[in-house]
Amino acid sequence: MKTFCPAIPFLKISITMLFLLSLTPPVVAQRADYKTMVLRYIVRYREIAVHEMAVSKIPASITLAQGILESNAGQSPLAVQANNHFGIKCHKDWTGETMYKDDDRPNECFRKYSSAEQCFRDHSSFLVERDRYKSLFHLRITDYAGWALGLKNAGYATNPAYAGQLIKTIETYKLFRFDSGDFGKAFADSLAMNGGEISSNPWVSHFSLAEMAPDGHQVYINNGLRLVLAGKEDNLARLSSAFNISIRKLMKFNDLNDSNLHPGQIIYLHAKRRKAAHATHVVQSGETLARIAQGYGIKLKMLYKRNPLSENAEPLPGTRLRLR
Repeated sequence: MKTFCPAIPFLKISITMLFLLSLTPPVVAQRADYKTMVLRYIVRYREIAVHEMAVSKIPASITLAQGILESNAGQSPLAVQANNHFGIKCHKDWTGETMYKDDDRPNECFRKYSSAEQCFRDHSSFLVERDRYKSLFHLRITDYAGWALGLKNAGYATNPAYAGQLIKTIETYKLFRFDSGDFGKAFADSLAMNGGEISSNPWVSHFSLAEMAPDGHQVYINNGLRLVLAGKEDNLARLSSAFNISIRKLMKFNDLNDSNLHPGQIIYLHAKRRKAAHATHVVQSGETLARIAQGYGIKLKMLYKRNPLSENAEPLPGTRLRLR
């Protein structure tokens, strides 16, 4: 009997360790799967969040983080069965379809939507139209931490850790880039959808999203000027109609010699400026003066005037151009 006694605790420990080890791969896989789900969620819904930011001035990072947390990255029963990504309850003013499930109390009423877009829109209206959230709209659009704390303090969620969870989600997945106006990163989808390539030029970090035009174009600001990106189906006639600007003026504003547009092309809705926000620009391989002028929102003729270049000549890579 004594010879077996030492083996008994060892056997118990071994079995316990084996049991725990057998759980490790699924746990790791589960964590990996959740990250994958979150990334897919971001890709699927970031355009909607950016659109809502343009319309309602709610940071896209906050909208996405709330959606991720409230819907378990789109996998919750409410999200799957009711397109409800934010756990919005019926309240007395809701007249649409409903879904019932246990929450703070048994069998509570939740709003049911026909699409995720409708839900995101209702989420924006929910925040915009309630007095307790009004102070949030005085914050900078990039102050996601202020928004997260403000939502918690205004009673959006009962969980005392809610603000911290929002901030952690935003920072873990870098959702703040959708608020910053970092054109090359935050609004990459806009170019991709239009068929253009994402620009690596330095000026793109100064573009910011201003609004969503009635026809669906996203309007950006650069050097104090409003602009749009040409889409696959765009031409000057279509832009002229959408923004009530003559084709002749659009061509003049953008130093164009013909009406042909390519996807992702920058089109200003005002006359470009004589000076850029930056003092100089170092020419990169493949850049032209026209492209640089569009990138910085300055008149092409001013580049020729400020730099020792003959008419129609293109600068060599490495040349430092004066922009003001």
